[in-house]
Amino acid sequence: MLNDGDKGAIVQRDRQTYAVAPHIPCGVVQPETLRRLADVAEKYGAQALKITSAARIAIVGVAEKDVDAIWSELGMSPGFAVGLCVRSVKACPGTTFCKRGQQDSLSLGLKLDGKYHGMELPGKFKIGVSGCPHQCAETCIKDIGLVGTPKGWRVLVGGNGGVKPRLAEELARDLTEEQAMGLLDRIIDYYRANAGPHRRLGAMIEKMGGLDEFRKAVLDDSAPAAGT
Repeated sequence: MLNDGDKGAIVQRDRQTYAVAPHIPCGVVQPETLRRLADVAEKYGAQALKITSAARIAIVGVAEKDVDAIWSELGMSPGFAVGLCVRSVKACPGTTFCKRGQQDSLSLGLKLDGKYHGMELPGKFKIGVSGCPHQCAETCIKDIGLVGTPKGWRVLVGGNGGVKPRLAEELARDLTEEQAMGLLDRIIDYYRANAGPHRRLGAMIEKMGGLDEFRKAVLDDSAPAAGT
């Protein structure tokens, strides 16, 4: 039996079948990819196609003997659905498609996905990018969330929708895209260097004394702090 994550497969409840979840950056998929997913699912007798919370399409309920062939025929990379790493970057349509968009969340989300997806870290890590304050990418419960406003990006940190839910707190606001990406680099570098094993970013912030102490560690003069 494969362990979770071996060959990009996740064991299912019956302990006999597996799910494979190809990486679909920010949920943007071409029609030919959907056809290929459907064809492979039918060929190998999958029990279901499941759209996941990370905007992937998982092929669920396939036999272990078929996992290698499925990946070969899909021609896609596995999504990092398990492990201590950046699991997903979730982005809403933003100004690319949505009438409410105030910043280009989809473009920024794809850049962040290309840079961070699968990066090994002390704990599992999720990033969300919302193009407006409605936060359709659930940015308030992500380890790092970016929220678009007419003046730029707000950066939220420490959210967690897991066993011990925690709302993210605003670290900085009114940032350009370049400033926001630079701040994310510093946050992730600091987290990677200082967090204990399996500790989420929010728990690390609490352990070091709260947001003000974390802000001192990661902000520089180019990133306006929240409330300034």
